[in-house]
Amino acid sequence: MISIDDVSVAYGGFVLLDRINFHISGTDKIGLVGRNGAGKSTVMKLIMGLQSPSSGQIDKPSGISIGYLPQLMEHSSGRSVLEETMTVFSESAWLDDKIAAITEELGARSDYESEAYAALIERLGDLNDRLTLSHSEPPEVRARKTLAGLGFKDDELDRNTETFSQGWNMRIELAKILLRQPDLLMLDEPTNHLDIESIEWLEDYLKSRRGALLLVSHDRKFLDNVTNRTVEIMLGHIHDYKVPYTKYTELRAERIAQQTAAYENQQRMIQKTEEFIQAFRYKPTKSNQVQSRIKALEKLDKVEIDETDKVSLTVKFPPAPRSGDLVYKASGLTAGYPRKVVFSGAEIEIKRGEKVALVGRNGEGKTTLMRVIAGELAPLAGESRLGHNVDLGYFAQNQEDILDKSETVFSTLDRIATGDIRTRLRDLLAQFLFRGEDIDKRVGVLSGGERARLGMAKLMLQNHNLLALDEPTNHMDIKSKDILKQALKSYDGTLIVVSHDRDFLDGLTDKLYEFRDGKVREHLGSVSEYLASRKLESLQELERSVVQAKEQSVKDDSAYRALKEKNKQDRKKKNRISYLECEIEKLENRMAEIEKILAAPGPEDDIMELTRSYLECKRDMEAKTEEWGSLIE
Repeated sequence: MISIDDVSVAYGGFVLLDRINFHISGTDKIGLVGRNGAGKSTVMKLIMGLQSPSSGQIDKPSGISIGYLPQLMEHSSGRSVLEETMTVFSESAWLDDKIAAITEELGARSDYESEAYAALIERLGDLNDRLTLSHSEPPEVRARKTLAGLGFKDDELDRNTETFSQGWNMRIELAKILLRQPDLLMLDEPTNHLDIESIEWLEDYLKSRRGALLLVSHDRKFLDNVTNRTVEIMLGHIHDYKVPYTKYTELRAERIAQQTAAYENQQRMIQKTEEFIQAFRYKPTKSNQVQSRIKALEKLDKVEIDETDKVSLTVKFPPAPRSGDLVYKASGLTAGYPRKVVFSGAEIEIKRGEKVALVGRNGEGKTTLMRVIAGELAPLAGESRLGHNVDLGYFAQNQEDILDKSETVFSTLDRIATGDIRTRLRDLLAQFLFRGEDIDKRVGVLSGGERARLGMAKLMLQNHNLLALDEPTNHMDIKSKDILKQALKSYDGTLIVVSHDRDFLDGLTDKLYEFRDGKVREHLGSVSEYLASRKLESLQELERSVVQAKEQSVKDDSAYRALKEKNKQDRKKKNRISYLECEIEKLENRMAEIEKILAAPGPEDDIMELTRSYLECKRDMEAKTEEWGSLIE
């Protein structure tokens, strides 16, 4: 569908992407991974045409539709949430025009056996399926269902978009993109502004969605559950794995280990050969052997180990001074802002050594409670107090506003450091990946991930026995999050953390407080156990809201839908048969090529690899032939 061929991106003397190549097919669900700044967002901009490569090209078929959600985007105003979302349905005429154009092209062609003809047939089937789906239920019902899945309540749909935060407006744009049903969906960190329940809804949607997906995310569980392929950008190069994220990390470690072992074996062989040459170079009786080994070394295909980025975060929190048994207690706590109560009647008790998560829909009061605990916000009613000898370290979500942009990285810590730690500030900053000239950067030019790391470094200047962390992993890459998680698991103080990252919370916390509908509820156990119980309840709520909307907007016509479904299944069967026939022919041709090579292999041919490829082709062909036979019966 889309080919990226020898694409490079350079800024002056710095090469960000170095002749990368990969292909996106119509069924690929790709996780695009790599460190912050590796070039993931740049790849998406290149595909969208928002940025031009320094060299190379990107081939896209004409008429392909792409839905792109960047990290930052402009938002519309002047309409309600529902009205803005409904604007996507004005584009449905595009589907009719495209179907008519492809139908006309198919009628004019006679290359029925060609790959291009099969691709057109498949494309026509996809468009017809999308059109059928768009007519299967009224547009308003689809819009309401999608908005509900992304966390909007019914009574919020009539509010104007400008009354919502940037994060909620991002959800509106995401809903519009999903409702367009593009051929390729490109999402750049879509979970950054979603709460856990919305992430799970989006995850289920993407798993069942047809069409290609290119996803940038630092949420390991989200990647594992949604993608079937992982493309890694490492030091400007591409490494392509046909597996989800966790399996990719295993295969990558195996590949590097195998390369390292092969490299070390070859180096030992080279050393022994060179020692033989040196020992017998001037002995006439060994001259033939010496010359033979010199030539062998010259012809040797050197084993190389792929470059890897070995820089990683190293975090260890200092020992926590002992506090009283009761670290924090809230009784009948009501909190919020002038003319807006966020939650009321909260009963919260956190004891020494506990690791507690605050979860719930955005805007329900998690950050509000953190601010109350930190003393930044006074309760509207009830009691909120820290226990005996509690020393609080607070990491706020808005590091951009808290950190002084005019300060440098070093001076940010130097200003508050006291005692012996001042002599070790450079070492501390190195733990958080600020090395060399990085420590002289102004805070104002730091990325979101760099600001998060600097804010975390500030916490380590004092021996806190209570850490209150509000979204500490936002903008952190997966490796940095893993290391921070391990450091927090080893931390011997008390932890209160707000996060929407399920993988980060799982195994870290053993108690949570859920913020929902103005109330705070305690749940014992892991976040996975909580989500399992909550998912059923949320699905029932969603089903009720959808049924109500449907009753208001349309009467059911079951016979019409049954006919539509039968036509859809017939088209899918016909398209699948055509696809299988093309694939079987390609596999037969590939097997014939391999058989020809195996009959007379050359010195550079890898017999084991060729045999493995042949057996894979054979198994694939047998499976496709069996499926083809079952379809034409």
